[in-house]
This record gives sequence, structure tokens and C-alpha cells, in this order.
Amino acid sequence: MKKFKKIICAILIAAMVPVFGGCSSSSSSSSSKANASSSATSSSSDTITITDQAGNEVTLPKDIKRIAVCDILPLPSVLTVFFNSGDKIVGMSEPSMTAAKNGLLGELYPEILKADTGFIKDSEVNTEELLKLKPDVVFYGASNPEMGDKLREAGFNAVAISVNKWEYNTIETLNNWIDLLSQIFPEDAKADVVKKHSEEVYKMVQDRVKDIPDDERANVFFLFKYDETSIATSGNSFFGSWWAKAIGAKNVADDIEKDNAVPVNMEQIYKYNPDIIFMTNFTQAQPKDLYNNTIGSNDWSKVKAVEDKKVYKMPLGMYRSYTPGADTPMTLLWLAKTTYPDKFKDIDLTKEVKDYYKEVFGVDLSDKQVESIFAPTSDAAEGF
Repeated sequence: MKKFKKIICAILIAAMVPVFGGCSSSSSSSSSKANASSSATSSSSDTITITDQAGNEVTLPKDIKRIAVCDILPLPSVLTVFFNSGDKIVGMSEPSMTAAKNGLLGELYPEILKADTGFIKDSEVNTEELLKLKPDVVFYGASNPEMGDKLREAGFNAVAISVNKWEYNTIETLNNWIDLLSQIFPEDAKADVVKKHSEEVYKMVQDRVKDIPDDERANVFFLFKYDETSIATSGNSFFGSWWAKAIGAKNVADDIEKDNAVPVNMEQIYKYNPDIIFMTNFTQAQPKDLYNNTIGSNDWSKVKAVEDKKVYKMPLGMYRSYTPGADTPMTLLWLAKTTYPDKFKDIDLTKEVKDYYKEVFGVDLSDKQVESIFAPTSDAAEGF
């Protein structure tokens, strides 16, 4: 259990801030508030002042060449795709590096694999090691003000990024991350085009699933973590709950009113008896492990999703797709099509992914590279 708690802390430490308001039915409901609170103004010809996602005013150099990211695990991938280059990323955590090595990020941007990972372990930053990297800006989790204070006291330009300020709505979270980055790096600004594409996908999915009768909505279970000693899922306050609502499904574990990933047992899963199981890339388990009961002593054969062979490994593109990230709109489309194939039979996911990355980020993907996104290896979860 101690190991399990450590894993959750390391994965998304930023996801434990107090949240405000409820999930909206539209992915744009809090964008205007976020834009207002993240406004940027120039304070001199060489600096820019922004308000970060913890409400701190931060003055940064306009010419930022070196970036370190502490405990926001998806952010290095978002930054790399935002710049269409990994040259600026000099430091990130080991879990971010593991995803880069085992996903498309390291293939498309091999320079990202040179980033240092030795300055941070879980949520503990070694400021002496970080100083050696000479970062112009350091991003950290908004939920960890102690880290922010420590970074500022050591002389770093520290900028807070929030994971759950938008109620685990991955579309809004991505939009607000890109909005803040566009203020800090106006020459690479992509806020409008990212928001346009992400909200178009969101609306299209909503239009197709909104009229599904309640008794016909799929019951889904997110297998966040699974090994011989633990099973973890998403309760009603984590990304799985939002993903389920966004695709017109029901998260069977919404009865668990706890933040972040939560432990469950097989008896609970038997009661939930989900129609579909989505496995994240924070676990090395694959669908075949449930079909063949190859992990631990649990018997999954009684679960409907296993009986019907509807267990799916979530995509791994630029990062683990369960969280917000550059892949988020395409993850939403994949989840919707996987859950309701008849409603999305006209959607060619390979074409959609290639068009999205080309039009939004200027990234050309081959069919083979897109195929690899939807067939992730277990190695991406190494260390969790």
C-alpha cells in the first residue's frame, strides 16, 4: 500500500489542488475565466509578466532557451510538440522520460532524450542539481506551493501549472496549458488553433452521443493501475470520470467519492461488472493479462468486459493518454469510437490523427507511427 500511494503521488501530484465548481456540459465553460486569470503583460523590453495557474505573478525573460519541468509529467511532451522541438527541455522527471522513450515523442524528437532526470525524485527537487541545468524557467505543480517556494528561494523563475483546476476536464486543461504557454512564448502561440480543434472534436462527440438512452449507455471501468498486489481505478474525481461522461458512458466507480486514483478489489469489480475496461499506460498490464488471468490470483473471467473481449489499452502518443496532453482530442475520439463503434463508423482515426497533428502542431506522422499510438507496449509503465 505504501508503494501504491507513492506511485499516485509521483504520477500526478499536481492533481490534488482544491477544485472549483462542477464539470460543465461544454468544454469551453471556464475558458474566459482562465484566460483572464492567466493574462500576460510586458514589464520591460526583455521580460514578460504572467499570472500562473496558482495565481502567482511571475516575471520571466522573454528569451527563454532552457526549461525544466518538475512534477507535471505530461508537460515536457506538450512543450516539445508546442515548439515542434525538444531542444529547450533540459530537465524533466524520470516517468516523463520513460514515456518519451516508449512513445512517439522520443522517436520524433530524439533530442528530448538528452534531458536530465536526476534533479527530481517523486516530488522532491534537488535544487543544487537543478542549478547545474541553468534553466530560464521551471514549471511545477500548482498543488505543491512548498515546491514553488523552494524553487523561488533558490533563485529560479518558477511557474505553476494546474492539473485539476478544471475538474479533470482534459480538454479544458489542455486548452489552458496551451493558452499560458502561448503567453510566455508568443512567437510559438497556438492557443486559438488548439482550442478550435479540441472543441470541434468535443462538440462532434457530444452531438453523436447526447441522445443515447440512459439504460443503453456503456458502463466503463478504467484500470489505472494493476499488479500482483493492487488494483486502482478512477472514482468520481479523476480523469476517468470525466472521460466517461465526455463519451456518453458511465464510469462504474463514480460511487467512490475520492480524489485521484483509488484502490478497489475484485469483489467491487464483480459488482460493477463493466461492459468495457480501459487500461491506462500507468500499468504494465495488457488486455491479454485479464483474458488469461496472468497477474496475481484474481479471476477476471466473470467480468462482462472480459467475457466479451472488450478490454482495451489506452493509446500512447506523445504521452500517456489518460492525462491531459497533446493527444487529448484524439484520445477523446478514440474512446468514443471504441465505446460506440456504430456511431463513429465513418471516422478514420488514422486520418484524423494525421490531420490533427499536421494542422495544429505542424507535425507529419506516417501511418505506421499512428498505428504505434494505438498499440503501446508495457514498457511505458516501467517504474510505476
